[in-house]
Amino acid sequence: GTEIIAQHATRAHKKVGGIRRPASAMPGHFRLAPLCSPPRACRAALSVLPVPSPLSDLARPLASPPTSGGAPSAPPRSPSRRLPGRLSLPRRGGIACGLARKFGGFAESPPKEWSEAMESPAGSAQDGGESGRCEERARLKLEDLNWDHSFVRELPGDPRTDTIPREVLRACYTKVSPSAEVEKPDLVAWSESVAELLDLDPREFERPDFPLIFSGVSPLVGGVPYAQCYGGHQFGVWAGQLGDGRAITLGELLNSHGERWELQLKGAGKTPYSRFADGLAVLRSSIREFLCSEAMHGLGIPTTRALCLVATGKFVSRDMFYDGNPKEEPGAIVCRVAQSFLRFGSYQIHASRGNEHQEIVCLLADYTIRHHFPHLEKMSKSEGLSFEVGQESSSVVDLTSNKYAAWAVEIAERTASLVASWQGVGFTHGVLNTDNMSVLGLTIDYGPFGFLDAFDPNYTPNTTDLPGRRYCFANQPDVCLWNIAQFTTTLSGAKLISQDEANYAMERYGIKFMDDYKSIMTKKLGLPKYNKELIGKLLNNMSVDKVDYTIFFRLLSNIKADPSIPESDLLVPLKAVLLDIGRERKEAWISWVKSYIQELVSGGVPDEERKVTMNSINPKYILRNYLCQSAIDAAEQGDYTVVHRLLKVMEHPYAEQPGMEKYARLPPAWAYRPGVCMLSCSS
Repeated sequence: GTEIIAQHATRAHKKVGGIRRPASAMPGHFRLAPLCSPPRACRAALSVLPVPSPLSDLARPLASPPTSGGAPSAPPRSPSRRLPGRLSLPRRGGIACGLARKFGGFAESPPKEWSEAMESPAGSAQDGGESGRCEERARLKLEDLNWDHSFVRELPGDPRTDTIPREVLRACYTKVSPSAEVEKPDLVAWSESVAELLDLDPREFERPDFPLIFSGVSPLVGGVPYAQCYGGHQFGVWAGQLGDGRAITLGELLNSHGERWELQLKGAGKTPYSRFADGLAVLRSSIREFLCSEAMHGLGIPTTRALCLVATGKFVSRDMFYDGNPKEEPGAIVCRVAQSFLRFGSYQIHASRGNEHQEIVCLLADYTIRHHFPHLEKMSKSEGLSFEVGQESSSVVDLTSNKYAAWAVEIAERTASLVASWQGVGFTHGVLNTDNMSVLGLTIDYGPFGFLDAFDPNYTPNTTDLPGRRYCFANQPDVCLWNIAQFTTTLSGAKLISQDEANYAMERYGIKFMDDYKSIMTKKLGLPKYNKELIGKLLNNMSVDKVDYTIFFRLLSNIKADPSIPESDLLVPLKAVLLDIGRERKEAWISWVKSYIQELVSGGVPDEERKVTMNSINPKYILRNYLCQSAIDAAEQGDYTVVHRLLKVMEHPYAEQPGMEKYARLPPAWAYRPGVCMLSCSS
């Protein structure tokens, strides 16, 4: 929560540039130019975060965006086109099949081994929606899951199926099979709530072959495994092709509510996108991803989920601190679940490859809207979705005339809401590259993440991020705006949206973020209305005294709205987190609590009612890094019970849970050692 300086997020460009190969760039590496500077309305929205000037000095400017590149220049739109950059929806034998043939995907008569993927057991994906296809049904065995592989059916694929590292062109995926070395697969942990999403009978976890299937040794009946192709900006620099280097999607299924879910094994072996890596994962990082996926869901934050975690019985060499001292660690595979694993980089990679690849961006955009934003297909002029673009332009954006513009705006708003929710619970992602940004507004790719212990806006859990702290807690809203700029640049380069529409999406990001952030902070303090000065002074005090973020807000609900409380008793409810502060700091806190009580009195909400409301947004339990490490240490010795207990606690983070108080304590001294409070990307 520090002041957002929008000019750090995007540099001033009067127009969207074309993709240009920098003179020093290696072949195949491009930098995508950022969009023009955000309109004044966006800058204003992002400049009013409730943090006083002492904290704003802690913010580091983001790494300068690339100075060259962007979307390829193209001829101006023809005024005769019905909609800007709009494509007809793919139909059988139409654009979808035509492009797939053109770009090396499935042939007009698909190969025999691909025919299963081309068939839809749940009916045609062109029927305008997925809801209502399935009737309510009993919990299913693995063999009876309702598969519907729309991604491989409707999008162009790589004609090769080997895992030799290479540039994969004109394709959204490569069909590969799991290939991780497995000796004695062992089921470490599982989530029954995720099984319920899939209509999977929880008794399936007890099957002897379950660990074999979810370690990739045995095929999952009905699955069509593949690895996705995507690129991305890493630490502000275009990195070219990245892709699923060790994640292999098993397939997509539809549950009884018509919801689409994708199952993916992370650490399942090499793919063409593995580059120089081994395609594997270790138990340490897999436990963290499994637990945090479910913990974030418990907190009510949009996230990918985790069905299960399997230890492979083999060891994997990892250099945890990148200091030249690798060691052998237990291997593991986590089954991640999401409605889609599409990222900003899924579209960027094709835009970066020139004009002849722009059609794939269009095809992928149509696919995404059709399956994951179907309401945008049904917009009409009667909805009146026309807006002026900020105060710097007289342009008007009509979202009903361009579904892609409406889509970009919705992605921007979903992302803004997601980031606001992170700031509310003190979550720091650690690696907010564009290939780690979900187009569905989900938290995705749990690497060196961390929740705030002592409040520090400059906190980053990622050792790789230490030099510039680009991805520190305070910078998350800013850097995600920068990422939105890269995404809208991709869409404008494909002639799907105009520059005004891109600017409007960025405006909406700023407005939506501030609306949600103000609402969250107001509720966290139990205030009758938002009070910028009061919240700003609080965050300043918390930063100066390194107050535990989670415990403080939980204790805050114990303060009574009673102005007659003696000054000597004002800090009693907060004494657990205000240890060892001197007289001057104590006076600062007393002054703040007095102001806070006055605000509570003006609200007139009974103390107990307010306490219930505050405790519903201020968690008692969060997945602190030291708690993860305790579970990892035990699991590496073959004891999975700590993982199980931690999972159960984190599924209900707002409840008191008598007997589990040890999971809500201040971190011990050892929690600040290297490899616990801060981690590398080694996993």
